[in-house]
Amino acid sequence: MHLLVLGGTVFLSRTVAETARDAGHQVTCAARGVSGNPPDGVEFVQVDRDQPDGLAALDAAEFDAVVDVEVQSPTRVRRALDAVGAKAGHWTYVSSGSVYGDEETTGQDAASAPVVAPPPKGSDETDRELHGPFKAACEAAVREAVGVKAFVCRAGLIVGPRDASDRFGYWPARLAAGGEVLVPGAPDDLVQYVDVRDLAQWIVHCAQNWVVGTFDAVAAPQPWGTVIDAMATAVGGPEVALTWVPGPWLGEQGVAPWAGPDSLPLWLPLPAYAGFMSRDVSASLEAGLTTRSTAEIATSALEWEQVLGLDRDRRSGITREREADLLAAWHAAV
Repeated sequence: MHLLVLGGTVFLSRTVAETARDAGHQVTCAARGVSGNPPDGVEFVQVDRDQPDGLAALDAAEFDAVVDVEVQSPTRVRRALDAVGAKAGHWTYVSSGSVYGDEETTGQDAASAPVVAPPPKGSDETDRELHGPFKAACEAAVREAVGVKAFVCRAGLIVGPRDASDRFGYWPARLAAGGEVLVPGAPDDLVQYVDVRDLAQWIVHCAQNWVVGTFDAVAAPQPWGTVIDAMATAVGGPEVALTWVPGPWLGEQGVAPWAGPDSLPLWLPLPAYAGFMSRDVSASLEAGLTTRSTAEIATSALEWEQVLGLDRDRRSGITREREADLLAAWHAAV
């Protein structure tokens, strides 16, 4: 199979390129080449989808399958479809769970869950507040152009090697340090994510086996307490004492959920976001998605954290000093 990866230089798209290469496929990565480098053993073609003719370098090429991980620009998606859509036998678009309109109801699946409307005409395609609507517009563009050969996978939180967001990695790094660990929410809360290697393997599998349709690209939901315990066991380190702190109280202290400075990753306010990490992924598993254990994911995440530097300024998570202050305030309050 000759696979075109639109991107191929960072995180998911690079992992897709590596996975396909290692499986013996011919891989071409097409990107600007400013965010990173493609893996060894693949062809690299420099393109720029911000330009109307920015994909001209692909005019003479033929591909069995295409993988597009465009963040949220329908314009870039359409330019790729116009350039190579008719020549490709299979088209993967990596969308997002942010397209769903109901973030509260648990147990929804990709086949029946409501989706947000595309953004108003003329909206700024770089506006992150419109990420979900723009992703929905990108999906619509793909289905309109190559619907019968489109595989749309709606990713949740993607974790694993080369993750630059610091979201998942905060937890194995913190647990490995031992001591009293502040954990948001409750042990029975559900969490859901997917390892980048599992997602990449599934994408290549679906391209090779002509799997089409729309699916959620996350592992099955797990209880938060089970995940934390598995992480703590996997990473070893000094003894850990977990202190579970309710989300509303943390919000009152100015702690942000999910991501960003002064945040606690893998935590979302409930019940408002209960549906975001409780997707029914039965169809995805039946379509070939396989997922590795929390222990393996945590061990790999800790190794990546060590590469980045455990004492660095984090993009997501709280400092040890902030954690100590919060724990002291919580114990005083109860």
